[in-house]
Amino acid sequence: MSLRDFALLAFVCVVWAANNIVSKFVVTHLGVPPMFYAGVRFAIVLLAVLPWLLPMPRPRWRMLVVGTLMGAGTFALVFIGLKTSSPSAVAIVSQVGVPITTLLSFLILGERLTGRRVVGMLLTLTGVLAVMWDPHGFKISTGLLFIVAASFLGGLGAVMMKQMEGVKPLRLQAWVGLSSLVPMVVLSAWLEPGQVEAGVAAGWPFVAAALFSGLVVSVLAHTLYYSLIQKYEANLISPLTLMTPLATIAMGVVFTQDVFDLRMAFGTAVALAGVLVIALRPSQALALLVALRNRSQ
Repeated sequence: MSLRDFALLAFVCVVWAANNIVSKFVVTHLGVPPMFYAGVRFAIVLLAVLPWLLPMPRPRWRMLVVGTLMGAGTFALVFIGLKTSSPSAVAIVSQVGVPITTLLSFLILGERLTGRRVVGMLLTLTGVLAVMWDPHGFKISTGLLFIVAASFLGGLGAVMMKQMEGVKPLRLQAWVGLSSLVPMVVLSAWLEPGQVEAGVAAGWPFVAAALFSGLVVSVLAHTLYYSLIQKYEANLISPLTLMTPLATIAMGVVFTQDVFDLRMAFGTAVALAGVLVIALRPSQALALLVALRNRSQ
């Protein structure tokens, strides 16, 4: 991987990490309802990529389902989870999406499920449970359960997306925006009374956050990521995206005063190790180490 492309991937990961911090600020400190925030975000995405909306990818029903799962089904639940969970915990627990996607690929697409991947799945789940567990109340964090649900819906959308061919990144973004906007508007109107007033009261910080999330995170960062996936093997790119949870933890400790204790450290290490086991074969792990070594020289 060239230094330029590694820098682009690092930029993408930092943007994704910053989005966790910004979203936490919006739904917790500004008090903007999470589904309303998601709806505004998807409206911005749709307006930005509207010229790429047509022609609609086929089969049309699958595109609508994929768009809803990868958009409303994922981001709305993440925003809800962030109301009561720290960005650091959310970043680690969301890694459960990797074994979920692996398992769904096996069940739906018939992809091979090796012993190595099973071990990786168990490691990831162990780390995630360590982060989710509340040792004081002997209960699972409710907010982080929403993150697990978001990871499941996002994984299902990704697997269904594999059954479609030739969908360009900006067209995908357009249909994610359109498919997600309507359910978010309806659900927010039903479950979040006073949401518009809350958004107006939040003022320009809310507008800036929504523009950042819609334009920088979705349109720019996701498009750059898709272009890198097309250029390099996914098994090289995916492990490098572990920079995202690591950057989120660092930002969370600095900006939102996240608590990162021994339990969090243990869960983080085990979960990320599991993700690497799933994503990499031994030969690819060596290639990744060589790439990282070259970047440090």
